[in-house]
Amino acid sequence: MDRIDKNVLIADDEPLARQRLGRLIDALPGYTVCGEAVNGEQALSQTATLQPDILLLDIHMPGVDGMATAKHLMQQPNPPALIFCTAHDQHALEAFDVNATAYLLKPIRREALADALARAEKTNRLQNQALENRQSPEPEQITVRSQRGTELIDLADILYCQADQKYVTLVHRHGETLCDYSLKELEQAHPAHFLRIHRHTLAGVAFIQALKRDGEGRPVLALKETDARLPVSRRHAAHVRQWLERQ
Repeated sequence: MDRIDKNVLIADDEPLARQRLGRLIDALPGYTVCGEAVNGEQALSQTATLQPDILLLDIHMPGVDGMATAKHLMQQPNPPALIFCTAHDQHALEAFDVNATAYLLKPIRREALADALARAEKTNRLQNQALENRQSPEPEQITVRSQRGTELIDLADILYCQADQKYVTLVHRHGETLCDYSLKELEQAHPAHFLRIHRHTLAGVAFIQALKRDGEGRPVLALKETDARLPVSRRHAAHVRQWLERQ
C-alpha cells in the first residue's frame, strides 16, 4: 500500500523563508506543503481549514506571534505537530511548554528539518493512538514498531520506560520492548499513565509504591511487581514526593 504524504503548513512572515522551507520539504519524500500563512491569524485559520499534520511556525511575526499561536493550538482537541523555525534562540525553553516537537534555528538545515519532521510524525501517531484509546472501551494500548515487528502493549502493563541513547526500552509485565518513541513523546501522549522521575526514566503510575533512599542516601523509586529500584533525580524528587502525597 502506498504511503500517504503528511501535509505540512508553513507559517512565516518572510517570503524567502517560506520559499526555502517549501523547497526543503519538496525534496523530502513523504511530505507535501498544503499551504502557507504570513502571521498567526492566518496560521490558525489555515490550520482549521486545511487540518495539516505538521505546522512549521515562525515566532516573531506581526499581530499574533508564533508563541501565542502555539498556545491557542494547544487548546484544540487534535492539533498538528508543531515545529518552531526561528532566527531567535531565547524562546527555546518556552517552546517545551507548548509541546513543540522541535526548535530549529534559521538557516534551517535539510538534515535537521528531516529529523524534526520524522519526530513530529511519531508524535502525531502517539497522539492519535491516545485519542483512539480515550474513545474506546477496550484497554488502552500503544502500538510499538520494534525489532520484532509491530507489537501492541497495554499501557497498564508498562512498569517503566528508560531511555538509552537513541532508543527507549519499555519494561512491562511480559518482558522488555525496544521502541523508537522518545520519553517526551510518551509523556505528552499519555500523561495519566507515566510520571517523570528522571531525565532518562518514566515510571508507570499504576506500579509506583514508595520513594526511598539507597545505601548512599540517594532517592530511588520502589515499584510493585519488581525488585528494580529506579533512580530519582534531584530535579524530580519533590514532584514525585508531591504526587505520592496526593494518592
